[in-house]
Amino acid sequence: MNSIKSLKNIKGKKVLVRVDFNVPVLNGKVEDDFRIQKALPTIKFLQKKGAKVILITHLGKGGETLLPVEKVLNKYVKAVFVADIVGEKAENAVDAMKNGDVILLENLRNNDGEKNCDKTFAKSLAKFGDIYVNEAFPVSHRADASIVLLPKLLPAYAGLQLENEVKNLSKVSKSVKHPFLFILGGAKFSTKMPLIKKYLKTADNIFVGGALANDFLKAKGYEVGKSLTDNGDFGIKKFINNKKLILPVDAVVTSPQPSPYKGEGEFVNKKASEVKKDEIILDVGSESVKNLAPIIKKAKMILWNGPLGKYEEKECRATKEVLKMVMNSKAQVTIGGGDIVAVLSQMKINTDKRKNLFVSTGGGATLDFLANGTLPGIKALK
Repeated sequence: MNSIKSLKNIKGKKVLVRVDFNVPVLNGKVEDDFRIQKALPTIKFLQKKGAKVILITHLGKGGETLLPVEKVLNKYVKAVFVADIVGEKAENAVDAMKNGDVILLENLRNNDGEKNCDKTFAKSLAKFGDIYVNEAFPVSHRADASIVLLPKLLPAYAGLQLENEVKNLSKVSKSVKHPFLFILGGAKFSTKMPLIKKYLKTADNIFVGGALANDFLKAKGYEVGKSLTDNGDFGIKKFINNKKLILPVDAVVTSPQPSPYKGEGEFVNKKASEVKKDEIILDVGSESVKNLAPIIKKAKMILWNGPLGKYEEKECRATKEVLKMVMNSKAQVTIGGGDIVAVLSQMKINTDKRKNLFVSTGGGATLDFLANGTLPGIKALK
C-alpha cells in the first residue's frame, strides 16, 4: 500500500479521507470516541502539510446525522460540519476551503449509493478530491462505494492507523511467539469458525467464552437451557476434543430459584454440567477464570476478540477480571472488537502505558483480516 507518509507537495490539495466514525451514540451524545481519536494523527498530518481535508464516514445503517460526532471531533481538531453529501451545499463548502481546513460531510449511508456501491455516487464524491486516503479499517471489509470504488478514481493512500492495523494484526500470523493464547468470545459463531480452525494450528491454547461457548457445550451434550446459540451446523464435533481447546467449566446463569448467594434468584455461579433447561448462561464462571490465570501468566502472545459474557451486568465479571490479568501479563497483546474496547474504556485502563499492546479499531474487519490476511478495502489500495 502507498502510505500518506510518502505524500509530498500536497499544500492546497483536496484530500478525501474515508474515516470510520461509526461510534456509539445515545440520546444525541457519543458514548465512546476511541475511533475518532485513532484517526486524529492522519488528519493532523494532512493539516500540517497544508492540505484541505474532507472527511467522509458512515454512522449506523443510515438515517442518522453526524452532528453528535462533529461536536466530539471539535474537541480535538477544528472542523466544519456540512449537512450534505454530494449536493450543492457540499460543493460550495469544498470550494470555500482554505489550506489546512477540515470539513465533515454528512452520513454516507444516508445515500443509497454508498451501500449499493454505485459508480455514479462514487464519481460524485471523487470530484471533491485530488487524493483519496483510507483511514477506515473497521469498515474495510465492506465493498462500499467509498471503500472500493474511490481508490480506482483517485490516487489512493493508506492512513496511519490503517497501516498500524495491518502491521500489528499481521504479527499474529507471521511473528508468532509461544506460548500463544487465543481468547475468543462474543456471538456469531458463523463468522468466528474460520478463526478457530486457523488458530488451532498455530495457537497453544484457545479459550472460548461468550455465546460461542454455549455452542461448544451443547455439542458436548451439556444442557444450555435458553442460552443464546447459533443454530447452524459448523462441524464443531470434528475438533471438540482438541486438547488446545479450553471451554468454561462453570458459568453465571439466571435462575428461577432463590440464589444461595444473593437471595434474589437472579444470578448463580454453577458448574457447566448443572445448567437447567429454564436457565440462561450469561457469563463465564469464577472457576473458569481462575483456571485461565496461569495460562495468561505463561503466555508470550495473546490475541483476544469478543467479550466473555454479558459484561454490562454487575454480576458478570469475567471479561473485566480476565482483562486485568491480560494487562498485567508480560505478553505481546492484540485486542479487537468494539465490545472489548468499550470495557477498556469503562475500566479507565490507559492502553498507551501498556507496552506490547495493540487495540484494533475493527470488529468484523479484524476477524476477516485475521482469517484471510487482507480486506477488500486494502486490496483496493494496491
